[in-house]
Amino acid sequence: MEKKSIKAHLVMDEVKKVIVGKDDCIEKVMAAILARGNVLLEDVPGVGKTEMAMAFSRAFGLKSNRIQFTPDVMPSDITGFSMYRKETGKFEYYPGVVMCNLLLADEINRTSPKTQSALLEVMEEGNVTVDGITRQVPKPFIVLATQNPVGSYGTQRLPEAQMDRFLICITMGYPAVEDEVALLKRRHTERPLDAVTAVADGEELQQMQRESEETFIHDSIYRYMVALSDATRKHPALELGLSPRGTLALGKMARAYAFLCEREYVVPQDVQKALMDVGIHRIRLNQKARLNGKTAADILKEILNRVPVPKPGEKY
Repeated sequence: MEKKSIKAHLVMDEVKKVIVGKDDCIEKVMAAILARGNVLLEDVPGVGKTEMAMAFSRAFGLKSNRIQFTPDVMPSDITGFSMYRKETGKFEYYPGVVMCNLLLADEINRTSPKTQSALLEVMEEGNVTVDGITRQVPKPFIVLATQNPVGSYGTQRLPEAQMDRFLICITMGYPAVEDEVALLKRRHTERPLDAVTAVADGEELQQMQRESEETFIHDSIYRYMVALSDATRKHPALELGLSPRGTLALGKMARAYAFLCEREYVVPQDVQKALMDVGIHRIRLNQKARLNGKTAADILKEILNRVPVPKPGEKY
């Protein structure tokens, strides 16, 4: 496992050439990719969401496509379409943007629900069906979608059922002062994205994904994850807790974090770290909690403090 986890760190080092001072965000995206998940980057414009996605695609040497979502984008732009060719007398398939390894879906909340659903169907099933013919998307396949939470004009909010399809939802935030100074100096004479080189390929990524999935989870850790999910469902401040899909996502991310730490087993700290990534966009606060200024992160931290942590050699 060590060799492949080192390769994953080499990929992150390449991304850090572009994204300054956001090592934790880079690690979260790397873990989600290892867990075969899709990522929703929700933040204000200009903080580096698009460049992070492009840096990952270059560091992995993956074929990538980018689509800027607007109200006039159609589902066929996503899935592709068939057109009749008079020369051959047959319909010919023209691939959509999903026929790649890494798709950057910019501002997914600015397109119609029908188009959103077309993308989310591909994310869930890994294939597209056009005119009754099903085609597999290339392997590996990753979606990095961005969403701008500021300004609601012309946007279509993703419903909870569709948000649940994303393994994690993260916010990058503004850089620290010193990091932004370093960013200005670096961008003055060069374009950091041009310095990113491929240090892995699609086959190596799939091997890393398989090794991550083989990471051992003890029964006590499984019970700990279920206890955390159950606590969200019973919390008085929440009207929507983690679904079973959310618990599965928790296990996948915990395995990926253990893999990045070069461990062959999951520890409670991996689960605690993963809960914030997979839970924030899946739980929904009730009106009273929102009026009191509570946030999803506040509730999850409270649950982490409340649920007993399993100890080595102790039955849970």
